[in-house]
Amino acid sequence: MGYADRTVADIATSLPGATSVFRAHHIDYCCGGARPLAEAAAERAVSLEQIETELARLAPDAPCEAPTETNALIGHILARYHDTHRRELPELLRLAARVEERHAGHAMVPAGLRTALEELATALDEHMAKEEQILFPLMMQGGHPMLASPIGRMRFEHDEHGERLARLETLAHGLALPEDACPTWRALYAALRKLIDDVHEHVHLENNLLFPRFG
Repeated sequence: MGYADRTVADIATSLPGATSVFRAHHIDYCCGGARPLAEAAAERAVSLEQIETELARLAPDAPCEAPTETNALIGHILARYHDTHRRELPELLRLAARVEERHAGHAMVPAGLRTALEELATALDEHMAKEEQILFPLMMQGGHPMLASPIGRMRFEHDEHGERLARLETLAHGLALPEDACPTWRALYAALRKLIDDVHEHVHLENNLLFPRFG
């Protein structure tokens, strides 16, 4: 799978979600992250194959076009974005808290990032719940004359998401890493970059592909 000879720190900083796998197996990816994964796994008496399997599940799927049929497109949005946001945000919050705490005195520390991420996570969760409970079921039934109002509300909330994402980038200094950034800090920004890209793509599919079908 290509992970055994890579250092733990390299994997942690390039594969969002990898830090949660390493924490589960008590593998140090920060100060002790310069070792190859195979060596770190052996030291912890953990199956390398098991860790590689767990890491492989995190790897982004091969790029593919979104389905064109409405129900399939909604299913894609739910699986690729709703499920992904809920799975990845808790680890992102943990990383943000750790970086802010450990590097509080650093000039480039992303102060306030965790709080801003919590606000985004709450807004996203409420937004996705409304789509799952109200909007998407009506769309999958063929539509409804009253859909214009909730669609308008979703578009407005999408704009708010965009403002929150811009705020995250500002707090993180444009995701520019200082030269002395530790692996945890690098993992945080890799995961943050993925979140920002994912939310933008999520909004694009809804605003530009799904919603126009219903007025």
